[in-house]
Amino acid sequence: MNIEQPPSAKPYDKPQGERRGLVIVNTGDGKGKSTAAFGLALRAHGRGKAVKIYQFMKVPTARFGEHRMFEQIGIPIEGLGDGFSWKSQDLERSAQLARDGWQRARQAILGGQFFLVVLDELTYPLIYGWLPLPEVLQTLRERPKDVHVAITGRRCPPEIVEIADTVTEMTKIKHAFNAGVPAQRGIED
Repeated sequence: MNIEQPPSAKPYDKPQGERRGLVIVNTGDGKGKSTAAFGLALRAHGRGKAVKIYQFMKVPTARFGEHRMFEQIGIPIEGLGDGFSWKSQDLERSAQLARDGWQRARQAILGGQFFLVVLDELTYPLIYGWLPLPEVLQTLRERPKDVHVAITGRRCPPEIVEIADTVTEMTKIKHAFNAGVPAQRGIED
């Protein structure tokens, strides 16, 4: 490890632009995409801002740790799917659930009542061809100017990356699962 001197001067100038809603993307093959978006939701909620979370691959009855906590503190979170594709009994039904869920999420974005709308795992129904990318792009472009949208999932379409304001690619360096450690409650769920 190299020891560094802490900066003695601010390493950036304060931006002079107007504050506005952002499109924030967390993508890549590493862990932490949803967790980072949930952190934004907590931060916004802590400031008294209205937040809505849509999870495109989770079932409506999901009760993972985040669901339990968001319920306790009053952040609405809605599962729109029927689980990941390898668990699906009917992929056309999975696709229809994604399309129906997208319409609810789209209304929430365009309605302007939320400060932040999280579209967790949106990239999967997009790359599976279940959702029309042009409509998603149009919604992101036409949303009210103060609405922030956070999108998570692997392999985010480049067209979304292009219009996003902030894009973070999570990179896996190492993961316990690859060393044979199974998923654990409170960490992965």
